[in-house]
Amino acid sequence: MFVALRDLRAARGRFLLITMVVTLVALLVSFLSGLTAGLAHQNISAVESFPGDTVVFADTGAAPSFDASTLTAEQVAAWRSAAGPSGTVDPIGISHGRVDPSGRAPVKVAFLGTTGTAFGNRSATENGTVVLSTGAAKDLGAAAGDSVTIAGRTFTVAAVRGDDWYSHTPVVWTTLADWQAMSPRSGAATVLAVSGVPNQQAVNAEAHTQTTSVSGALSALSSYQAENGSLTLMTVLLFAISALVIGAFFTVWTVQRMPDVATLKALGAASGSLVRDALAQAAIVLTAGVAIGLGITVAAAAFLGDALPFVLSPATTLLPAAALIVLGLFGAAFALRFLFTTDPLTALGAGR
Repeated sequence: MFVALRDLRAARGRFLLITMVVTLVALLVSFLSGLTAGLAHQNISAVESFPGDTVVFADTGAAPSFDASTLTAEQVAAWRSAAGPSGTVDPIGISHGRVDPSGRAPVKVAFLGTTGTAFGNRSATENGTVVLSTGAAKDLGAAAGDSVTIAGRTFTVAAVRGDDWYSHTPVVWTTLADWQAMSPRSGAATVLAVSGVPNQQAVNAEAHTQTTSVSGALSALSSYQAENGSLTLMTVLLFAISALVIGAFFTVWTVQRMPDVATLKALGAASGSLVRDALAQAAIVLTAGVAIGLGITVAAAAFLGDALPFVLSPATTLLPAAALIVLGLFGAAFALRFLFTTDPLTALGAGR
């Protein structure tokens, strides 16, 4: 550590440049991670809250799709019969539409019609009432007790609960009967959320349906796979670039230190101690750069507020930060491999 700290003080400009590069990479990675999580939340949060462990779609001959699925009353009855008294079958109607609040422009929302309390206190339990998500309430400027117009009918806002989104539109919860009356798509429901149903393959064959898990149902959203895949790929590429950049910086720096390293080895310094010294140096630079980058991200997230769909959590800050430090140390360690093979006399001769 003595040599590492002296190097940091003696070459402040070079290490400041490396730190600035690490800061920018950390800022990009953490901001992109938060944005990816925010976009995913506004795309799939309503689907993630589905009850049960299985989602049932109408069998269209293709992969499950919320846009294409329309279940008939007979299909719903077949699954309820198969569930019996021990299983649960919750029909869920999903569609997009517009809500006309008093004195404001219409707002596009996602309607989710349910029965009973399948989604807890977010479900509308009486016909003629709706429960607004916080995003829908904000866009509509509505609160509990207000009236809104949907498809020419007046509904009373029973409550405002949950931050639920479906396909980047805020959710308005209705009863299943109201959804069936308003939905431009005919049918008893869009999908079913079921649990405790044995022999699901046989029920699928009988009812002409197809099933998937709740997590597997996320891919049934047309925009989710492309959007999440693209952003995740960008994040992975940034991680790879960070390792390469840090490795390149420390490769150049280590080559410039070859005479010093040769002198230390000639004096009896072990290669392992020289590697630990250099890695400690890299760790200081990486930790400082990543900390500054995360600090800027947190400040930017607080400043932006709701202007961007951004999620600030340990998974979008601490986890990427730890990954950047580990990858940076890996890149720096790869740059130091010659310390084990360099002959001190050869290195001294090359430095003269």
